[in-house]
Amino acid sequence: MRKLLVILSLLISFSNAGTLGIQEHLGKQVDTSLTFLDEKGERVTLKKLMDGKPTILTLNYFRCAGICTPQLNELAKVLGRLDLAENTDYKVVTVSFAEDEPSELAAAKRKTMLQTIPRDYVVDAWRYVIGENNNSHVLSDQVGFVFEKTVTEQGKVDYIHGAALIILSPDGKITRYLNGVDQLPFDVKMALIEASNGTVGPTVAKMVEYCFSYDPKGRTYIFMWEKAIAVFMFALMFGFFIYLVKQGRKEDDREVVRRGED
Repeated sequence: MRKLLVILSLLISFSNAGTLGIQEHLGKQVDTSLTFLDEKGERVTLKKLMDGKPTILTLNYFRCAGICTPQLNELAKVLGRLDLAENTDYKVVTVSFAEDEPSELAAAKRKTMLQTIPRDYVVDAWRYVIGENNNSHVLSDQVGFVFEKTVTEQGKVDYIHGAALIILSPDGKITRYLNGVDQLPFDVKMALIEASNGTVGPTVAKMVEYCFSYDPKGRTYIFMWEKAIAVFMFALMFGFFIYLVKQGRKEDDREVVRRGED
C-alpha cells in the first residue's frame, strides 16, 4: 500500500504541477506576528512559539486520515533520535490549516504524538496550534504550502496537500524544505544547525507525497481518478508526439538515401 501511495502521489504531483504541493520560498521571511490558538485555546504569536530558536514547522490538519498522522509519527521518531536539545536548540510548531478544528483536538493530537517519542521529551518543545482569522492560510501562502479543500457528496470535508518539514531561522526566515514523510535525523539536525545561523540550504529531494482521502468503510484510500486520467492522456499525447518526431526523422533519412542513389 505504501508503494502504491507513493506512485499515486507522483501522478498527482505531475497533474498539479505549479498548483498543489510545496512551492518553495527559500530565503523569504514569514510574519512571526501572526496569531494562533494553542492547545488551551489561548492566543499566541508565532514569534512566542518559536522563542528565538530555529524551528521545525509542519502544516497539517488533525482530523486528516491520510499522510498527516504518518508524517507526525515519523517526526516523533526523528525527534526521539535527534542529537540536539529540544526547547534549547530548537522548537517544533505544528499548525492546523483547518481553522474549524477545536483546541481540544490540538491538545489530544500533541499528547498522542509525544507519547510515541521513545524517550522523555520536553513537552513545551513541540506545540500544536490552530489558526484564527485566516492566519493559518496566510502562513501557508508565505511558506508556499498549497492545499485544496474537497467536499464529498455526503458533505465530508477533506484536504489534498503535501507533506514537508519547513525549517525556519530564529527570526522566521525560511532556510530549508525537507519534503516527504520520512526524514533522517542527521538531515534534520544539519538543517536546524544551518537555520540557527540563518543559512539557506537547497532542497535535495523534490518529490512531495500527497494526502489522499481515506474511506474508513472500505478501508481504502480514495484516488482522484479524473486526475489520473488527465495524466494518462498527457502521457499518451506525449508518446504520440515522440512517435511523430521519430517517423519524421526516418522519412528525412529515406529522402537523403534516395537523393544519394539518384
